[in-house]
Amino acid sequence: MASKRGFQWAMLAPVTLLLICVTVFPFIYTVTNSFTDYYYLASDAKQFIGFSNYVKIIQDEQFRQAVWNTLKFMFLAVSIETALGLGIAVLIESMRRGQKVLRITMLIPSLLPPVTVALIWQMMLSNHNGIVNHLLHWFGVGPFNFLMDINIAFNAILFIDIWQWTPFAFLLLYAGLQSVPRSQFEAAKVDGAGKLHIFFHITLPNIMPTLFMVILLRTIDTFRLFDKVNILTGGGPANSTTTITQYIYKQGVYNLQIGYGAAASVIMVMLVLVFSVFYIKRSMGGTA
Repeated sequence: MASKRGFQWAMLAPVTLLLICVTVFPFIYTVTNSFTDYYYLASDAKQFIGFSNYVKIIQDEQFRQAVWNTLKFMFLAVSIETALGLGIAVLIESMRRGQKVLRITMLIPSLLPPVTVALIWQMMLSNHNGIVNHLLHWFGVGPFNFLMDINIAFNAILFIDIWQWTPFAFLLLYAGLQSVPRSQFEAAKVDGAGKLHIFFHITLPNIMPTLFMVILLRTIDTFRLFDKVNILTGGGPANSTTTITQYIYKQGVYNLQIGYGAAASVIMVMLVLVFSVFYIKRSMGGTA
């Protein structure tokens, strides 16, 4: 028995060591730096300054704007992507023909790397020779500077994210629909239930765990939004598209304020944990 347990620990040791190296150590290192004035180019050793970085960050108007942009983006993106994904999944699942072709076609945007998606849409939304403005010109509208207009830039990035990640929500929810017992639908139809009644009382309760998983995964991912913002707008115009990750990048990488950027990273992790714990508790409550 002891030899078997020792063998199990020996097999787990490499993976455990790898996880410690890539997760636990970086996290502890980041938290430690967040309490210092660590500047990458400074010749003197970093000094412990307590919660000064956190106080400065909270008082920074640009950081508060970044938090607001991130939360607004998270709420809108997750809500719209989940709703559209569910609607498309229900529609395709009800079709008798063409399901395979539509499933494959739907997944194409989510298979593209975020950088590729950003570059494609950067060309398409160009106010000089972009295809979107050319199409709008035929209707006598535009041209619009989608990525540099303070009233449009945020919505443009939101639209691109919805275009890319709605297929991800669709895929998971479509898989969830396949697990709903067909006998429940047949019994409801025999009892004379309408389509809306079946959806709200049979379909939705059965796929609720999958729905919460989609919301949780997309919530975590929207907090990490960086590629599209950095390529398309750089956080502008006037910080209207600056996210928390963009703020951390500017402070910790561009300005080399490692301690300050670490503190902002810790705050971001705490925000993600708050939303994650909330969704997990709701999910567990829904499946209980």
